Amino acid sequence: MLLRRSSLVTLMSLGCLVGCAHVPDAAPRMAMELPAAPVARPPVEAPSVASVGAAGALGVKAEAPPPLAFVMPEGSAGLAALLEADPHPVPEEAGVIAAALEAAALFTGPTQGAGAFWDELLPPSKLARGIVARAAQLVGARRLDRSVPNDCSGLVRLAYLQAGIDLVAHGFLAGENAVTGIFRRAQAANAVHRLNPRPGDLAFFKETYDRNRDGKRNDGMTHIAVVESVAPDGTVTFIHRGGKGVARSRMNLARPTVHKLNSGALLNDFIRPASKGMRAYLAGELFVAFASPGGL
Repeated sequence: MLLRRSSLVTLMSLGCLVGCAHVPDAAPRMAMELPAAPVARPPVEAPSVASVGAAGALGVKAEAPPPLAFVMPEGSAGLAALLEADPHPVPEEAGVIAAALEAAALFTGPTQGAGAFWDELLPPSKLARGIVARAAQLVGARRLDRSVPNDCSGLVRLAYLQAGIDLVAHGFLAGENAVTGIFRRAQAANAVHRLNPRPGDLAFFKETYDRNRDGKRNDGMTHIAVVESVAPDGTVTFIHRGGKGVARSRMNLARPTVHKLNSGALLNDFIRPASKGMRAYLAGELFVAFASPGGL
């Protein structure tokens, strides 16, 4: 309940701060000629009881304030759209937006991993855009650069190297695979989360194949991908190196066991094919966690 109230107060603060970004100047005074002779004015009636109150002691209706030139979009997505539409606001707008974010920090604290207040307000960072752009360049490739393994870990390593991040610089522990090693690094950096994925995030999956070939689902984390985008309904599009090369797939964690809707909209792709004695599995079923690139 406290979190909801803080979020409400935060949004109210943002509305007040950003809504005052551009108040139009007072209407220009119109030149008027003085009449040749005084004009008789009708007598002023005494205010009635009904007119006294919110309208003022004199019973004169207050004129509505002039409309604001800038209207705060509804919700955090509205501000994100604003920033996307004009990534280089004029100094006055930039100052108001900065003040709004500073005020929000009083209630939410600084950014700490995905799902934080800023992640919902701001468009993807330059760091994240670089990661996504590199991963997207590799879609359709059957083989990766020889500097990395030709597998899912090799893809994410190439994407993150574009941003200057070596995901395996920390080394590996005995017996762990690359996916587990990268996940361990993300945990140490406090970058792991399960909510509010952002473009450029890593996505971890478990049991996507029988790694130890014992016919059981006991292989732990076996697959990794890069989040490319998130649709309004929560469907995540991610880029990964699968059995047929680098491709895009989808995942919807609100409906992890649904492949397609009756309308034909695809929510979850299959990322583990059916095998002897075992059915096929959807991405949402095998999802483990996300990790933000900022702290890696």
